[in-house]
Amino acid sequence: MIHPTALVSPAAQLGERVTIGPFTVIHGDVQIGADTTIGSHCEIGTPTPRAEGRPLVLGAHTTIRSHSIFYAGSTFGDGLVTGHRVTVREGTRAGSHLQIGTLSDLQGTCTIGDYVRFHSNVHIGQLSTIGNYVWIFPYVVLTNDPHPPSNVMRGVTVHDYAAIATMSVVLPGVVIGRGALVGAHSSVGRDVAEDTVVAGAPAKPICPTHELRLKDGSGRPAYPWRRHFHRGYPDEVVQAWLAEFGGAGPEIT
Repeated sequence: MIHPTALVSPAAQLGERVTIGPFTVIHGDVQIGADTTIGSHCEIGTPTPRAEGRPLVLGAHTTIRSHSIFYAGSTFGDGLVTGHRVTVREGTRAGSHLQIGTLSDLQGTCTIGDYVRFHSNVHIGQLSTIGNYVWIFPYVVLTNDPHPPSNVMRGVTVHDYAAIATMSVVLPGVVIGRGALVGAHSSVGRDVAEDTVVAGAPAKPICPTHELRLKDGSGRPAYPWRRHFHRGYPDEVVQAWLAEFGGAGPEIT
């Protein structure tokens, strides 16, 4: 299960049925859960003083694809999945079933909930706090320095079920409310109320999210998205969402 060209420290703790690909390096301060697959040319548990002696902990059923780097000092729940060439710095605390797209960069010292989806080329600045079931689409940047370069850092907060569309920038200290939608190519410098659409540069409120309609000819509201989009989520979660909205009950008007 470990390729002969891989370098695995004898101090690393590997669960059952762990697969390590060619030319991958596993450092000593690493704990890897069972049924995990790590692709080729990865570096896992990269030492850094900023880890402050904390290990890198990867939950069970993790998949890390080739050329990815994870520093020591972070913890991930079960079911982590990455694309290729992902970088994750120390101090990241993530729940279960996180997805990190190809070429994404998590700068560490951040908190991430369960079932969060980062698409490709996403940048998560330090001190970011991201809730559960959040969607962050390609080329989104969460910043943290209000007047760069400086030693002042203010992280972005993104609450549950929010979605940030492609190529948007969220400025330091901004709070994105529960269920909010940030439109593509937006520059968000002010807090966003829950269940609200904002867009533009600078981003401005457009409408409540439930006023947006699915472009499938049905006329149904596109938001809250969990009312109609369930792919990749466990049945118990989907059933809770259906109960929240009364199953297939009347649509919001």
